[in-house]
Formats: sequence, C-alpha cells, structure tokens
Amino acid sequence: MFEKFKKKRAVNQEQIEEIKHEVENIDEEEIQKHGEHFSDEKFWEKLGKFAKKAGSSVVYVVLILYYTLQKPEIPMKVKATIVGALGYFILPIDLIPDVALGVGFIDDLGVLTAALLQVAVHVDDEVKAKAKEKLQRWFGEKVDTTEIDEKLQG
Repeated sequence: MFEKFKKKRAVNQEQIEEIKHEVENIDEEEIQKHGEHFSDEKFWEKLGKFAKKAGSSVVYVVLILYYTLQKPEIPMKVKATIVGALGYFILPIDLIPDVALGVGFIDDLGVLTAALLQVAVHVDDEVKAKAKEKLQRWFGEKVDTTEIDEKLQG
C-alpha cells in the first residue's frame, strides 16, 4: 500500500514499517476518538488545500468515506468510525506531518483505509460513482482507483 511513497523520496524503511504496523493494528475506538475534529467545512477546506499533495488514493478513500457518511441509513457506529477517520485526516497533528514531502499522508492513508475496510459493506456503487466523479475533476479522467476498489471487494 505504501510502495509508491517510497519511490517519491528516500524514506527511512524502518519508519515506514513502524507506521504500517501502527495503522494495521489500529482499532475502531482509536479511529473514533478523532471525530471531534471533523466538520464539513474543515473537511472540504483540507481536501481542497491538500488533494494534489495527498494523491488520488488518499483522496478517493476520503471521498468514499465522506459520501458513505451522507447516506441516512448508515448505522451510528459506522458513522462514528467514518467521522473519526475523517477527523484524523483533518487533524493538523498526526503521526507524520502532512507537509513532510513524499511521506506525510502515509499515516492518513493507513487510518483511512482501516476505516474503509471496517465500513466497506456500506459502500455501494452510487457512493463510488460520486467519489470517482469528484476525483476525476481534480486528477483527470485517467485516474486509477483499482487498488482501493479491489480492497473494497475483499
């Protein structure tokens, strides 16, 4: 999942492995505690400001989570997980500062992907279509979502 970040900059392999381990072992409660940082206004502000820097994979996961959150039939526990993950994305202080070139969004992607996998049963084709439409506006028609789409299929 983090291989493309290694190619962008010389990154300490030990740091990447440590972050991978932390995000692979994150639990739902840990994600949910970041929910206090989420608001629609903060969400769109951060996404607009850092979309290109974060990359299409991070943005696609964020958009899927956001559009899933908008569905009225989503259970409260699932909404709490999504809000927590999006709050983590918005939070200006995380494991690796988002301004760190080449690696700043690795921890965000890990937390967001962990949340996405926990709520995947609630992600439908309509949500993915909305996310892809918005993603293509920012990254162009040829943006590749295969890696995330495969994770959603199990």
